[in-house]
Amino acid sequence: QVQLVESGGGLVQAGGSLRLSCAVSGRTFSNYGMGWFRQAPGKEREFVAAINWSGYSTYYADSVKGRCTISRDNAKNTVYLQMNSLKPEDTAVYYCAAGGSGWVSYQTSEYDYWGQGTQVTVSS
Repeated sequence: QVQLVESGGGLVQAGGSLRLSCAVSGRTFSNYGMGWFRQAPGKEREFVAAINWSGYSTYYADSVKGRCTISRDNAKNTVYLQMNSLKPEDTAVYYCAAGGSGWVSYQTSEYDYWGQGTQVTVSS
């Protein structure tokens, strides 16, 4: 069983930055592609960013491209999401997910394990 625990969320003013972390345990972390998704109240869960098993391939939603950076440290079993120039519309619960294929994917169906989420609130 794979467990994912997100941290780093909080309240920040528009234009500020946050760094989310997701610690993974239970299986070989470096086998998994990792993704970040978010869900705002009353909306469907949406893709934010993804990284492949090695960290050499990444993919971003257009809404965050240029403002967010996904990275991973396979030695620490952790994936990160650095978010800059935050906007009120970035407010959501952010989830990390692990996919067994190891590749980059924007589709929720490609991910086998999910964390509980961390709240990000951006005030205007």
